[in-house]
Amino acid sequence: MTDQPGPLSRFRVLEIGGGDSVAYCGKLFADFGAEVIKCEPEGGDPRRAEGPQVDTGSGRTSAFVAWLNTNKLSVTADPATAEGAEAIRALLRSCDLLLDGRAPKEIDASALIHADLQAADPGLTIVGISWFGNQGPYRDFEGTDAVVRSLAGVVYEAGPAEGPPMLATEGQAAVIGALTAFLPAAATLWDSASGGRRFTSSIHAAVSHISEYDIGLQMDLGKRGRVGVNVFGRTYPAGPYPTAQGWLGVTIMSPQQWVSFCKMLGVPELGTDDRYDTAPKRQAVAEELDLILKPLLKQKPAAEWFALGIENKVPLAILPGVDEIATLPFHHQRKSFGTVTVGATTFDAPILPNQLTGTPPVRHGTAPLPGSTDWSSLPGRTRMAPAKVAEGLPLRNLRILDLSMGWAGPVAVRQLADLGADVVKVESCENPDWFRGIDTRGVYYVEKYFERHMGWQYMNRNKRGITLDISSDKGRALVLELAKTADVVIDSYAADVMPKFRLDSKVFLDLNPRIIAVTMPAFGMFTDWRHGRAYGSTLEHASGLPSVNGRPEDPPAMSHAVMGDPIGGMTAASSIMIALLAREATGKGQHIDIAQAQCLLPLFAESIISHAVTGKVPPRLGNRHPRYAPHGCYRLMGDDSWMTIAVRSDAEWRGLCDAMHRSDLAEDPALATAEGRRAHHDRIDAAISAWLVNVRGFGALTDLQARGIAAGTVRQPLELGIDPHMIATGRYETMTRPFIGGHLQPRPAYVEGDATTGYPNRFPSPTVGQHNREVLQGELGVTDAEFDALLAEGIIGFEARPRRPRKKAAAR
Repeated sequence: MTDQPGPLSRFRVLEIGGGDSVAYCGKLFADFGAEVIKCEPEGGDPRRAEGPQVDTGSGRTSAFVAWLNTNKLSVTADPATAEGAEAIRALLRSCDLLLDGRAPKEIDASALIHADLQAADPGLTIVGISWFGNQGPYRDFEGTDAVVRSLAGVVYEAGPAEGPPMLATEGQAAVIGALTAFLPAAATLWDSASGGRRFTSSIHAAVSHISEYDIGLQMDLGKRGRVGVNVFGRTYPAGPYPTAQGWLGVTIMSPQQWVSFCKMLGVPELGTDDRYDTAPKRQAVAEELDLILKPLLKQKPAAEWFALGIENKVPLAILPGVDEIATLPFHHQRKSFGTVTVGATTFDAPILPNQLTGTPPVRHGTAPLPGSTDWSSLPGRTRMAPAKVAEGLPLRNLRILDLSMGWAGPVAVRQLADLGADVVKVESCENPDWFRGIDTRGVYYVEKYFERHMGWQYMNRNKRGITLDISSDKGRALVLELAKTADVVIDSYAADVMPKFRLDSKVFLDLNPRIIAVTMPAFGMFTDWRHGRAYGSTLEHASGLPSVNGRPEDPPAMSHAVMGDPIGGMTAASSIMIALLAREATGKGQHIDIAQAQCLLPLFAESIISHAVTGKVPPRLGNRHPRYAPHGCYRLMGDDSWMTIAVRSDAEWRGLCDAMHRSDLAEDPALATAEGRRAHHDRIDAAISAWLVNVRGFGALTDLQARGIAAGTVRQPLELGIDPHMIATGRYETMTRPFIGGHLQPRPAYVEGDATTGYPNRFPSPTVGQHNREVLQGELGVTDAEFDALLAEGIIGFEARPRRPRKKAAAR
C-alpha cells in the first residue's frame, strides 16, 4: 500500500477467486487508493507460478501477477472451505464491494452464494466476473482469452485470407472484462446513499462490444470477409508499412487525407486520380498501390513520416516494438511507466492509463506476497451505504454534456448512459458526428444517409441529441449554459480543436469547478505529439500492440480494424467514474487527460513486463500459446468455419485425445506434458485439423466443453445475433427508430440482481437535432423567438447539411 491516501481511500474492496479480469478490476480500485484485499488459497494464487518469474527474496513469483496486484493486501482464505468462507463472510461486513472471479458453478457449490450474501447484508455491493455470466447455455463453459474473443466475433476478420484467423496475444479479454465490470461497481459506490447492488458481468458479452462496429458495417455494406493480414474491409491504406527505420502505421479514410498523404509522398497526381479517390476503390487495387507506396515509404524513417503526418493532419503513427515503447518521448512526457516492487525485486511497467490530472493513479506500486497480511491486523470500519438494496439506475442523477464524435468518446458516454446518466449529445448541422458517414458526396444529404449509418445507432443509444454551431458566439454560449449544470463534459477531438472554440477544459472548470472535463486525443493534450490525428487503427499502431501479434514471418499484425477506439472509450468511462468518486471526497472537479494510444498498453502488459524483467523480446507465436499446448484455431466442416481450442492441462489433453478417438496420442509419453506437446505442436495440429475438418462446429463445441476443454467457435460478427447464448441471455433487443425502423441494439454486458438480461435500453439514438426544443427551450429557457432566430441563422437545425465555404470543419 502507498503512504499517500488516494481518491478512493475511503473504500474497502474484497477480491476473491482467480483470473486476470477480476485482478485488473481490483487494480483499478487499488491504484487509486482503495484498500483492496486479495484472498488467496494456501500457497498463493496458482497464477503466480505462470509467466516470467522474479526473485522476491523468499521465492519466485510472476512479474505480471505482481503488476496486476500492486497496492493490494493479500490474506490467506479459500472460499471453497468452510473456514475460509466464514472468514470472508466476517470481513465482508466491513467492505463496500466484493469482486468475485469465481466461476458460477464454484459459487453455487460454496457457502458464499451472492443472493444469500445480499439477503444477509443488503448494503454490500457484489460484482461477479466470469467468462460467460451466470445464465445461458455457455454459463459453465471453460474460457480463455482466445476462446472468448473467438465466440464474441472479434477473431474472424483478422489473419490471412486462407486462414486460420489470427489469435491475438493473451490479455485483451481480461482487460475489457475488467473495465466493463468496473462501471456498475463504481456507479453503485457513487450512488451508495441508495444502498447496495448485486451484478454478474460476462467477459464474453463485454468483448462483444468490440464487434458492434463490424456488425454496423455489415448491416450497411454486407459481409466483410477476411482479406489478409492487416487488411480489414474497405479502408486502404490502413496498416503497418516498413520504412527506412522502423514501422509506420498508416490509416487513410477521408478524401482530403488521401490527397495530403500523396503530397507528402511526392506523388500528388495519385491524390487527384479519380481511380483512387475513395477507400473502396483503393482497396480494390491495393496490391497495385502497394507497389508504389512501399518504395516511397522506405525513403524516410518512421519518425520523419510521423512528423510530416502531424504537420499535414494525416493519421500516421510510429509502430514500436515492446523493447522500444518505454523509450518513446510520448511515454516519457506522459510518465506512462512506473515501478513495481515485489519482495526484493523492482521492475518497470505501464501504469494505469486513467490519467486524472487532479487525482492521478499511483505510479510506483508494491505488490503483496501471498498471505502477507494477517487477518487480525485489518482495522475495523463502518460501511457508508445503508443496509438496503438500491432501486433505480445507479447513474440516474448524473448529467453529461457529450461533445465527442466517432466511437471512442461516444462509447465512453454510452456506457454511462446505459447506467442511467442523462446525456445531451451536441453536434452541428454542418459538422455532424462523423460516425454518421465520412464521405458526404453524392446523395448523402438527399437520401439522409446521416440518419441511417448503423455504427451511429450503436454508439449513441440512450442519449438526447441537439445541434449547436459551437463556432458561433451564440452556439458557444449555449454550450456553456449546458455546462453550468453538467457533471461531466467530454470531447474526443485532436488537442488543437476545442481550444480554437474557447471550449477547453480550463474554460469549463473555471465556469463550473465541480465539472469533470474529459479530453481524449490520441496522444494527450500536453505532449509534443498532441496534434497527431488518429483513428482506432492508428491508436493500435502507436501502442505497439501489433508487434506482439501474428506469426514470426508476418509484419506487425493488427488484431482488429479499430481496436483503439473501444479501449479508449472504456478507459475514459472508468476514468469518469473514478473522478466522480474522487469529487465526492474533495468537492472538486478535474480534467481527465486521456491519451488513447496509451490506453492499449494494459492489453499486452504481460509482453511488456516480460521484456522488462528478462531483457528479451518475447517471440511471436502465431496462434500458439506460451503455456497452453495445444493451442490454435482449426478449420471445421463448412465454408470458412473455424474453432479455437486451448488445452491448459494434461487432463484436458487426454480429454481431447478421447474426443478425437486418438488413444495413440494420449498414450504417447512424448506428449504427456505441456513442454512435450509444445515440442511436437506441428504433429498435434495436423491431428486436430484432420479430425475437425469433418466435424460440425456446434457439435464439436458442446462435446469439447462437456469434457472441460476450453473451445469456441469463431463467430462472424453478424452471427452474434443468432448465437444461442446471446439469444438466451437477451444480449440484443429490438428497437424502432425513424429512417431505419426496427433494429437490434445490444444491452449491457452485466445483469443486476435476479434479472435475466442487462438493463433494457431507454430509447434509440437521436435523429439530428431531435431534442433541440426539449433541451434549449425546456431546460435553458430559450424563447420561441430566440429559437426561430437560432434556426434561421443556422446555429441549430434538424438535418445535416453541406458546409458553407466560410466555415472550417473541426478535424478529429
